Amino acid sequence: MNAVVLYLFLLKATLTSFSGLTSLPMVRNDLVVHRHVLTDRELNTAVAAGRTAPGPNGGYIVSVGYFVDGIPGACAGWLAMITPAFLIIPLVQYLGARAERARVRSAIRAVLLAGAGLLLASTVPLAREAVTGSFTVAVTGVSVALLLFTRLDTIWLIAAAALAGFLRALAW
Repeated sequence: MNAVVLYLFLLKATLTSFSGLTSLPMVRNDLVVHRHVLTDRELNTAVAAGRTAPGPNGGYIVSVGYFVDGIPGACAGWLAMITPAFLIIPLVQYLGARAERARVRSAIRAVLLAGAGLLLASTVPLAREAVTGSFTVAVTGVSVALLLFTRLDTIWLIAAAALAGFLRALAW
C-alpha cells in the first residue's frame, strides 16, 4: 500500500474519531480485516507504542503507518494524526457558540457514546490476541478490578503490571 492511500485511510479514521483510540475500530477494520496489510499483533504493538510514548492518545497512528509502509508510512500516519487538529479549530469555534443548545449537546453526547461502543467492539479482538495465558488473564483481571474499585492512578497500575511481567520472565 502506498503512503498516499495509507494517509487517506488513516485520515478517514482520525477525522471520524474525535479522540485518540476511538479511531481504532476503523483502523482495524480497514487495515487488518479488509486490506490485510496489518495484523492484530502489529496493531497491538502499535497501540502499546503509542500509549507508552508521551504525546497525543492517537500517536499510535504513526506506528500503524510504520508497520504498513516503513518510514513513508510513519510520515503518512503523522500527517493523518495532525490534519484534524487544523480542521477542528473552526469547528470548535462554531460549536462553542452553540454549545448550550439541546440539539448540539445531544449530538455531542451521541458521538461520545458511539465512539465508546466502537472502541469496545474493537478492543475485544485485540484482547483475544494479547491475553493468551493464565498469567495475562490474572494481570488483566486484577487490573480491571483495581481500576473499577479503587482510585489507583493508572501509571502505578502499568508499573505494577510491568514489574509482574518482568519478575515472571526472570522466574522462567
